[in-house]
Amino acid sequence: MLSSNTPQSDSIYEGGVPTANAGDLEKLKQEEARLASMLASIRQQKLSVLRSRPLTIGIIGFGRFGQFIAQSFTKYGNVVGTSRSDYTDIANEIGAKYVPLSNLEGFVMDHELDVIVVAVSIVSFEDTIKDLVPHLKKKMQLKGKDACPLIVDVLSVKEHARDIMLKHLPEECDILSSHPMFGPDSARNGWQGHTFVYERTRIDKMLLDPSQMNRVDSDANFLDTKGVTHNLHENSESHIEGMDRVERFLSIWEEEGCKMIPMSCKEHDEFTANSQFITHLMGRILGAQGLQATPVDTKGFQNVLRLIETTHSDSFDLFFGLYKYNRNSMDTIVKLKESMDQIIAKLLQKEGKSDTTLPGAKQSCL
Repeated sequence: MLSSNTPQSDSIYEGGVPTANAGDLEKLKQEEARLASMLASIRQQKLSVLRSRPLTIGIIGFGRFGQFIAQSFTKYGNVVGTSRSDYTDIANEIGAKYVPLSNLEGFVMDHELDVIVVAVSIVSFEDTIKDLVPHLKKKMQLKGKDACPLIVDVLSVKEHARDIMLKHLPEECDILSSHPMFGPDSARNGWQGHTFVYERTRIDKMLLDPSQMNRVDSDANFLDTKGVTHNLHENSESHIEGMDRVERFLSIWEEEGCKMIPMSCKEHDEFTANSQFITHLMGRILGAQGLQATPVDTKGFQNVLRLIETTHSDSFDLFFGLYKYNRNSMDTIVKLKESMDQIIAKLLQKEGKSDTTLPGAKQSCL
């Protein structure tokens, strides 16, 4: 809340423009400095809480992206990575521990993991979750139902990942669906300003309604998927611990400067089909043309070559996953084809021709 010294909005208007009194700007600057100081103090308190109760985070899939996020995670807690290849030396360099994927049971059972981030490819995600489940169940049998870590996915497609986790994971496992919309190349200089999309999917066996979770009221109330009202601070130890664990994990991304966007998995996939997938699609299409730099490239063409380079730096498996596991991707392809047909028709119409004059005009991949 602004202090009583802050200039109010009832200033006299002249010609539709508010007038300011002498000294108003100085008062606003003072208020700005006060709020900045308050925010800095709150941030220090958040960091103190994070470091006083550090998370132990396991990462399944300790390849390039897994190592990338591990470097930041080690600032705030303990990290244990696992993967098919041997990344022991790299893990040691960034202050993490490494366990081979062949010992997945040891990865789960021998470490007090608060969070497990599944950072594998889209196409191998379901098999990885299935492999993980028996070890989670064994851990709960030996150490209690509350021993299940928070499971986090970081896939580029969200409904697919959400459905798989809800289908296979024990109901005692809390679930956070997330998509860091950046990677080792785009965020090589840090995470500041990069977008992190997330959905709190399940806490304490309660499947949350993402549309309601993103609109928590002033009393911290929200609805579950059955329309039942709950509170973020319900009188349940497991619920409070579950919410706290989620918030501590999200705070790592906040502290690294990410732009935090709570969003349902369904909304995410609708948006990314018209942004991320079409970007990769165009990069692949243009790359298939065999375009090369020339001595007279325009800035626009240089941007085209950068798009090709960026999209081809990711694996074709990623591109295939964006296509296969986002139910909106085919709509994007159809719309792209229709748009191309319309533009070509306009060109031919301008020239007094029909599209039947084009070689292979009646052929289509759709």
